[in-house]
This record gives sequence, C-alpha cells and structure tokens, in this order.
Amino acid sequence: MAAISREEVANLARLARIEMTDVELDHLATEMDVILGAVARVQEVAGAEVPPTSHPLPLTNVFRADVVTPSLTPEEALSGAPAKADQRFKVPQILGDAE
Repeated sequence: MAAISREEVANLARLARIEMTDVELDHLATEMDVILGAVARVQEVAGAEVPPTSHPLPLTNVFRADVVTPSLTPEEALSGAPAKADQRFKVPQILGDAE
C-alpha cells in the first residue's frame, strides 16, 4: 500500500480548514499511513462469508415491559415546589420576552 504523502495530509487539513505546523503534518502523515494499513488488514479479513455487523456480540434487549402504575397527582408533585402556577413548576425566565 502506498504511503500517504505529507502533501496529501496538507491538502486534507486545508479542506477541513485545520491549521497545522510542518511538524504536525509530518507526524500525521506517518500516523495516517499506520491507520490506513490497519484498515486494509481488516478489509482482508472481512470476506464475503463474514456478514456486516455493528457489534461483535449479539445484543439482547434488557428492558422490562411497560407496566402502567399509579403516579403522583399534580398536587403531590408540586407540594415541595418553591413556586408553582397552573399545575406547573414556576421558574425564572431565562430567555427573552415570552411571545
């Protein structure tokens, strides 16, 4: 596999609008070459007989089934609130004027 050149890294950095020093470009060119080599090795292993997957192990849903249970009434939920209005918590306004 051909090594990624310093000029290619500089072009990618320019396209991404990332300023890089000469030292960073040299270092990243070496790192990118290692990364691309690792990806190439993975592509060699993943043949047609290996199905694509997002996880190496099968996932199992561990959530419980939804069960309707009694909850607090509005009065109970607001009983400890420092301020309330129209069965809602009243909080200081943080955005501009309400429309």
